[in-house]
Amino acid sequence: MRRSEQGNETAVVELIILGFQSIPEVQFILFLMFLVAYITTLSGNLLTMVLVVTDHHLHSRMFFFLGNLSFLETCYTSTTLPKMLVSFLTNKYVISCNGCFLQYFFFTVLAGAECCLLTAMSYDRYIAICKPLRYTAIMNGRCCLQLAGGSWVNGFLASAIVTSLMPQLTFCGPNEVDHFFCDFMPVVKLSCSDTYWIELVTFILACLLTLLPFLLMLISYAYISYTVLRIPSCTGRHKVLCTCSSHLTVVTLFYGTLMVVYLVPKTNTLGHLHKVFSVCYTVLTLLVNPFIYSLRNNSIKKALRRAVNKYIFLNKA
Repeated sequence: MRRSEQGNETAVVELIILGFQSIPEVQFILFLMFLVAYITTLSGNLLTMVLVVTDHHLHSRMFFFLGNLSFLETCYTSTTLPKMLVSFLTNKYVISCNGCFLQYFFFTVLAGAECCLLTAMSYDRYIAICKPLRYTAIMNGRCCLQLAGGSWVNGFLASAIVTSLMPQLTFCGPNEVDHFFCDFMPVVKLSCSDTYWIELVTFILACLLTLLPFLLMLISYAYISYTVLRIPSCTGRHKVLCTCSSHLTVVTLFYGTLMVVYLVPKTNTLGHLHKVFSVCYTVLTLLVNPFIYSLRNNSIKKALRRAVNKYIFLNKA
């Protein structure tokens, strides 16, 4: 453990990510599970991005957002899993404080951007279902770019504000982070500085980036539900619901696990489960998202079949 002298205090400059060291007997199994999850997540999202970019049938507003979400989740999963996989192989769980802050910065940028992007996608569905005649005029190319770009900018600004405050903290006590990546609370609670202001700022920004988008999504789906109930035929209602089911499933998985991790009190009974739920929203949710959007979307499946047939035809030629 490296330390540096700061006045009369010895400041910690390296942290130890405990991860899952408390269960050494299953380290190899966990390594294989996370490796398969990482490869599958990357493959699914990269395939979705390639199809959205190359297949002109998918050049629509909905798939523009889906392509953005796939790119975002490719980056998102790459902020935590590669470092964890290397730690499993090398048994080295040390990370510098600056490296830890950098990991947290990218993780927060992407988490905040995903919250905003999911909200933008719900707004797209709201316009498509509740105002179909004005859909093309409202959701034009400029609007889509602004919604997608605004999602990234919001995540970047919020993360930059919090991360700029973290180097001002002093770590002079225990240096073991009880998590598998550099999340905010496990790191900040190790500081021997006054953390009141950074915790307050983080709480305010977290509310703006999570609860506010979630509220906007609820409002969008309330209007969508009202519109669906006014459709006279069961076939019409089913068709409309199918266009929202994938997004609604992803939102439920992402926000459900996110709220359990950050809103449920960390009691002694539930404390050890928070790491498990963190795996759910940082790994498992990202793993199943490509399958939810692909297997439940006929356009994606048709585009994949066209791509496979084209590849087979070129090889025969």
